[in-house]
Amino acid sequence: TRRYGKYLVIDGTRADGTEAALVIHLRMSGQLIHAVPADPMAPHTHVVLPLDDGYQLRFVDPRTFGEMWVSSPSLPDLDHLGPDALLWAADQRASVAALRGRRTMVKALLMDQGFVAGIGNIYSDEVLHRARVRPDRRAMELSLPAAQRVVAITGEVLGAAIALRGSSLSDAQYVDLAGEPGRAAQMHLVYARQDLPCATCGRPVSRIRFGGRSSYFCRRCQR
Repeated sequence: TRRYGKYLVIDGTRADGTEAALVIHLRMSGQLIHAVPADPMAPHTHVVLPLDDGYQLRFVDPRTFGEMWVSSPSLPDLDHLGPDALLWAADQRASVAALRGRRTMVKALLMDQGFVAGIGNIYSDEVLHRARVRPDRRAMELSLPAAQRVVAITGEVLGAAIALRGSSLSDAQYVDLAGEPGRAAQMHLVYARQDLPCATCGRPVSRIRFGGRSSYFCRRCQR
């Protein structure tokens, strides 16, 4: 198994022996659950994949926005994506230059999957807070140190979130392979914390509408 941006990839072979890749995107409400056949079938289970060890991999998706398809291992269907966010963060010199070369507002740029793949609304807010950058700053206006912080902290935030098995919010839509909630929401400093004290300075966290989404930030800490 591997991941590219927000896509999960299971490598295998077709019946004729040629290599293939099963590509999965959970979207808003999708879940992948590792189960035994005797386990009760959850509502909205759309795909059941039998595994060689007798277990099953079940794709559950109440809102049916999720996707699953077979591709070649080179993933040509994902050619429109930018570099994976963890690889992007590791290549700081090139990524800082790319970031400062765009007029787009920095939060919108981080969420642009064609620029960098794998950062969504939650983690863009968390990255920018830790980097002390307002979400509505234009990327090209960032100082070199600020851009360097954004790139480096992207790797730190995503790495920590993966270690904590993702962010499960109050809607409980996201769970891990064992059906357990992820614990990364415990490290959120600003996301969904409107009017609560900023974890850094104590000033109430602000929320603005940004590209049709809510964006959370601290007016004192982020410039």
